[in-house]
Amino acid sequence: MAGNSFGTIYKITTFGESHGKAIGGIIDGFPSNFKIDISKIEFELLRRSTNQGIYSSSRKETDKIELLSGLFEEKTLGSPIGFMIKNNNAISKDYKDIKDIYRPSHGDYTYDTKYGHRDYRGGGRSSARETAARVVAGAFAKQYLSANGVEIQAWVSQIYNIKAIENNKASFEEIEKSPLRCPDKEAESLMISEIEKAKKEGDTLGGIIRCRISGLNAGIGEPVFDKLNAKLAHAIMSINAVKGIEIGSGFESVEMKGSEHNDEFIMRDGQVSTKSNNSGGIQAGISNGEDIVKLLHWQKKKSIKM
Repeated sequence: MAGNSFGTIYKITTFGESHGKAIGGIIDGFPSNFKIDISKIEFELLRRSTNQGIYSSSRKETDKIELLSGLFEEKTLGSPIGFMIKNNNAISKDYKDIKDIYRPSHGDYTYDTKYGHRDYRGGGRSSARETAARVVAGAFAKQYLSANGVEIQAWVSQIYNIKAIENNKASFEEIEKSPLRCPDKEAESLMISEIEKAKKEGDTLGGIIRCRISGLNAGIGEPVFDKLNAKLAHAIMSINAVKGIEIGSGFESVEMKGSEHNDEFIMRDGQVSTKSNNSGGIQAGISNGEDIVKLLHWQKKKSIKM
């Protein structure tokens, strides 16, 4: 099975299945002599954890990271960083009754067709459990980026047909106060009502996540096949259940004239800037110094009551 790695200079390879002994990864290319705050990595895993809130998966994992290599005295060595997270709450017996059934919209059929053998327990390698390893790799990168002035924030902007008021300046504190990580309290209340309704009906809902990257210098990205937006799309579209990505004004730009969509250049605080940000911080595949704004479209959770 190929395709378990992402990146070139900074590269992450993940391993493990949903109900295997552990999920883990190897990070290659992280700079040496950088002090890592392990508590911040644990915090990011806690944010991802399904133990957080009542509107998440029924599977409850402690997600305790075990660092295997690449660090000494809390500093990176420049060598590969190996880590794993043990699976402690995988209840495999729950899947025995459906081991010979292809679940709708899951990877059961496609994995069976391609590989001739599959782990039916929790989806095996196709499970969203794999994303725990990505969170660790992202948490390492996030600390390095933050030390260099780059900040990343994301929040829920839509669930089902309930849309939050567009707010690209939502603070981390505002977002974390919400059980849904939605800074719009009125929309959050309506979202919760729809979630509760779907839960009673044994159904699920999809949504949209808005993400903002600020502090990135102009000039990041290559102009043709390695465009920054193409790289972001590659990474994001490889996440389970993501079905679409928008950069800047995205699909709404179809309803805008060129004169409305163009981001006019101005000088702001002695720096070249733009009046608007319909390009989402990327032009011709290269960052222009503005905030990179993107939207991730998530499909509904596929496991429903029958």
